[in-house]
Amino acid sequence: MADSNPPLSARVADLLETIATRIREMSVDKAATGITSAAIGIIALFAGLMAIFWLLVGIFRILGTLMGVETAYAVVGLILILAGALVWSRRYPQDRARDRTSQQE
Repeated sequence: MADSNPPLSARVADLLETIATRIREMSVDKAATGITSAAIGIIALFAGLMAIFWLLVGIFRILGTLMGVETAYAVVGLILILAGALVWSRRYPQDRARDRTSQQE
């Protein structure tokens, strides 16, 4: 005749294992996911910045060869000014920009 209830020591061991598993899922697994995401984001950001840098260097070299160095400086400077103006114009969301103009009046 087999007893359907496991001994108390086995039940306590199972309970402790369940608690430890839940704590690990709530803390360590989430932290590991966050750290992995942060590392991938930093690598992607660095790769993107390097791609932009080398793109500007390539544009400068091509323009320097075709038009001269002074013109290349002017064109690359214009590209950077236009990019800065685009970013500057989008520094506030549209709703907040409307609120800011109504507060100033």
